[in-house]
Amino acid sequence: MRVTDLSELAAFDAVARHKNFRRGAEERGVTASAISHAVSNLEARIGLRLLNRTTRSVSLTDAGSVLVARLSPALLDMGSALDGLNQFRDTPFGKVRINVPSSIAPFVIGPVLGPLIKANPNLTLEVIATDRLVDIAEDGFDAGIRLGESLRDGMTAVKIKPRLRFVLVGSKDYFKKHGKPRMPADLKNHICMQNLYPSGVRYSWVFEKDGKAVEFQPSGPFASDDHELLVQVARAGMGLAFVWESRAVRDLKDGTLVSCLESWCPPEDWLYLYYPTRKYLSAGLRAVIAAMRA
Repeated sequence: MRVTDLSELAAFDAVARHKNFRRGAEERGVTASAISHAVSNLEARIGLRLLNRTTRSVSLTDAGSVLVARLSPALLDMGSALDGLNQFRDTPFGKVRINVPSSIAPFVIGPVLGPLIKANPNLTLEVIATDRLVDIAEDGFDAGIRLGESLRDGMTAVKIKPRLRFVLVGSKDYFKKHGKPRMPADLKNHICMQNLYPSGVRYSWVFEKDGKAVEFQPSGPFASDDHELLVQVARAGMGLAFVWESRAVRDLKDGTLVSCLESWCPPEDWLYLYYPTRKYLSAGLRAVIAAMRA
């Protein structure tokens, strides 16, 4: 088989899995027009339409479904065979795509990037940071990172560092005017900024002490899914913010912000790096896991 044939088959496989030319192109590292051209060339050569295209959707024809069912496992086997050559190299070679929530990416991925890339100069890391829920298999990622929670069948999870926690912070000026809350129940008398999911849904602040959990729904004049903005609002003395401690660590150290209800803010569950369970794990992903494992 010619190299161009294999490239076209890989292009078709990527589009077929994502049902989207743009996402398939992103996975392959090419433009959407290039991947569309490759699929069209494949269809012209075999004389069959493999994809139904409209302005809004992409779907497989019957012929396309038959081809992708046989093609995807074969391409995975070829990728595994090529990755097996890493045993003859000093360091892994190839690309690893990771999805991580943007709210925690800097202090989860950031600390390991330098040492990991220095130790593996032939490894390319592609990190996509987003707080939206992502299907890593469908979106072409090798692995994802999330807080400890149940994962769907077919996924393997590895505990990674660091262990994070939320803290409740406010400025010195704010506390001079309003005092410090001593219990979560005291928050009803404070200005409390609201936390949002990327979907726009507000979520409660959850505190825990001695096995007792307490929820509080803030109703302050500002709401955001961006912890950096919430820190800035608290820094300006507008009210209290409930944020990842690592986002506020510099302000806490220099005294710009002060934390409260410390004993009610235990560490969150562990973070996990998760990936599709399969018999063969690429050398690149193994190197990432080794660098991040708790």
